[in-house]
Amino acid sequence: MSRVSPSPEGPLIRQTFIKPLQDPRRRRGAQRRAAGGGSSGPRRTPGARSARPDAAAMAQENAAFSPGPEEPPRRRGRQRYVEKDGRCNVQQGNVRETYRYLTDLFTTLVDLQWRLSLLFFVLAYALTWLFFGAIWWLIAYGRGDLEHLEDTAWTPCVNNLNGFVAAFLFSIETETTIGYGHRVITDQCPEGIVLLLLQAILGSMVNAFMVGCMFVKISQPNKRAATLVFSSHAVVSLRDGRLCLMFRVGDLRSSHIVEASIRAKLIRSRQTLEGEFIPLHQTDLSVGFDTGDDRLFLVSPLVISHEIDAASPFWEASRRALERDDFEIVVILEGMVEATGMTCQARSSYLVDEVLWGHRFTSVLTLEDGFYEVDYASFHETFEVPTPSCSARELAEAAARLDAHLYWSIPSRLDEKAPHPCPQPALSACKSASTTEDPMQVGTAGLEVGFFETSCDRMWRREIVAGG
Repeated sequence: MSRVSPSPEGPLIRQTFIKPLQDPRRRRGAQRRAAGGGSSGPRRTPGARSARPDAAAMAQENAAFSPGPEEPPRRRGRQRYVEKDGRCNVQQGNVRETYRYLTDLFTTLVDLQWRLSLLFFVLAYALTWLFFGAIWWLIAYGRGDLEHLEDTAWTPCVNNLNGFVAAFLFSIETETTIGYGHRVITDQCPEGIVLLLLQAILGSMVNAFMVGCMFVKISQPNKRAATLVFSSHAVVSLRDGRLCLMFRVGDLRSSHIVEASIRAKLIRSRQTLEGEFIPLHQTDLSVGFDTGDDRLFLVSPLVISHEIDAASPFWEASRRALERDDFEIVVILEGMVEATGMTCQARSSYLVDEVLWGHRFTSVLTLEDGFYEVDYASFHETFEVPTPSCSARELAEAAARLDAHLYWSIPSRLDEKAPHPCPQPALSACKSASTTEDPMQVGTAGLEVGFFETSCDRMWRREIVAGG
C-alpha cells in the first residue's frame, strides 16, 4: 500500500509500507505468539515475505518519486529581435501571395542561399542547352536528315548531326559561341537560321542575367559588415555630470567606411491609453543627430553616447528599475565601402542583462612612436566607476535643489566675509525706501538695488564658491 504525505521540507514524498496483520493466518500466528509469551520471533523460511519494509528500498523509492531541490527562480531570457551578429530574428510566415517574389526575380535569386543559387545557375544553362538541342534534333528529324546520313548528295540542315547527342553538342557550341567547325549550319535550312538567331539572343540574355546575379551576390557588402565590431555590453555612467548610455564601435580594416552614421532604436512593447497593445514598439534614441555627432569618422574605435535627458525614454529609469525592465536596444551603423562604393550596414543589439550600470569602457588607443595603436584585446573591457543609482530625473532635481540652495545661501556668506561691493547710494536708497510708505518709491529703489546686486554679486559668488 502506498500513500502520499507532505514532507516537512515542502515536496511531496511517496511513502510505501505494508499493512500489518491483514492476513488471517498472520493474525492467528500473532495471537499464538502472544498467548505463549515467547519473545523469540517466528522462524523465517527462504520464501517468506518480511512484514517490515526494507529501509533501503523505501529510501530508493522516495528518492525516485520526490523532486530534486528547488532551484531559485530564473529570469526568463528575452527573445532577441536582432542577433548580436546583426541577423534579424524574424521569419515571414503564411505568405500567400508568393507570386510577388517572381515579379522581382533578380532580387529573389540574389537573396537565395549559395547552394540554391549555384543550383539555379547550373539549371539555367543546362535547360537552355537541352531545350535548343531538342529543337535542333526535331528539325533534323523532320527534314529527314537522320535518314540520309550516308547520302553525299543530300544537303542537311546541320552537317554531321547524326543524333540527339550531336544536336545537344551543337546547341552548346552555338550558345557559348565555341564553334569547333565540325558541325555547321547550311544555307539550305531557313528554319535553322531563325533558330540560330533566337538561341544567340536568348543565350546572351541568360549570360547577362546569371553572371549579373553571381557578381552582385559575390560583391554584397554583407561580409564587409563582419569587420565592423560592436562592444559586447553597453554601459551607463556619468559624463559631464549627466547620465549617459554608451556603447563602442570599431572597424577592423584599414580601408575605412565613408560617410558613416550611427542610429539606435529602443525595442519595447507598450500599451496605449486606449488599451491597444503594440508589440516590439520602436523608439529612437538620440545619439547626436541634432549636433551632428551621429556622423562618424571611424578611423579608431569610438564610444557612442546617448544622453539620458527629459526626451529620453530612460529619463525616469533608476538602476533597479532598469534591471527589472524588459527591452532591447538595436544599434545600426551605415556607410559606404571605400573600395566598392556600395552601402554597408552593420547591426547589433543589447538586452537588459547586457547593460552595465556604473561602468566605463577601457581605453584602447595609445600613442606610439609616430603613430596611434589600437589594442582590440581591450575593446570589450569595462571597469566600474562611481555612479548614482537614481534616475536621471532625480539626479537633475537634486542638482537643481543644490543650485537653489547655493543661490540663496551665498548672500549671507557675502555679508559675513566681505563688505558689499555695490555703491553705497543704492544701498542707502534701498534702506530709506524700505521705511517709506510710498509703494512706487519702494519699487524703484528695489529695482536699483536689484540691478546692482545682479551685476555685482555674480563675481563674488564665483569667488566664494571657488574658495569654499
